[in-house]
Amino acid sequence: MTRDGLRLAIRLTPKAATERIAGIVADGRGGWQLKIGVTAPPVGGKANAALVKLLARQLRLAPRDLVVASGASDRSKLIEIRGDPAKLVPLVKEGLRPWLTRA
Repeated sequence: MTRDGLRLAIRLTPKAATERIAGIVADGRGGWQLKIGVTAPPVGGKANAALVKLLARQLRLAPRDLVVASGASDRSKLIEIRGDPAKLVPLVKEGLRPWLTRA
């Protein structure tokens, strides 16, 4: 959480068979990343644009509210969701509920 929004750690797989959120994976540094696949290739920002579009749709936000804050040319990315954190937290929890629930 930041003063101006939230940040999500993402592990992106471009050129995947389907566009989907696959789950949560360890990042190898003691943290967690949301694993997401998009069908777009990692060329000219196409995979990043597909990622933003998929996340915006899943979270019911406008794509303009999401920005690739770091990792634009890497599989590990940090997505910044701009807005009031108090309003964004419930949206993110609801939108990502299937992947946040531990069995």
